Amino acid sequence: MAKIKFILNDKPVELDVDPSARLIDVLRVNLNLTATKEGCGEGSCGACVVLMDNKGVNSCLLPIANVIGHKITTLEGFKHTKQFEVLKMCFADEGGSQCGFCTPGMIFAAHSLLSSNPHPNEEEVREALSGNLCRCTGYQSIVHAILRASKEGEGLW
Repeated sequence: MAKIKFILNDKPVELDVDPSARLIDVLRVNLNLTATKEGCGEGSCGACVVLMDNKGVNSCLLPIANVIGHKITTLEGFKHTKQFEVLKMCFADEGGSQCGFCTPGMIFAAHSLLSSNPHPNEEEVREALSGNLCRCTGYQSIVHAILRASKEGEGLW
């Protein structure tokens, strides 16, 4: 066990945990933050993406020791932002979320894309989503939601 200190959803956290524990497990089990989902456990599906220093990372691949001193944002923390409100509205209006399992990862993929490219084209959106799997939507509604968010959220990213 080791003392692990980091910022989680804008609040300082100190945990006494196994430093090799995966971030996803610490979030879900130790901290009861369950919006982050585990799909593949291999970093291939995107369901477990969280933001580390505002960049998307696969929490299923990240030992908790690697977050010491960093800022981690889960969907529970991100949902209080204006960016989330726009993405939530656009995903809902465009049918971009069906079962919801992939949605947290898709929201963070969209946020990461729009943060670096506030006005992407369809091809750029599809490329940004390439690390996220969805079995329900066929992706078209998610692509439309992100393109709409880039217009509706003008100036937020």
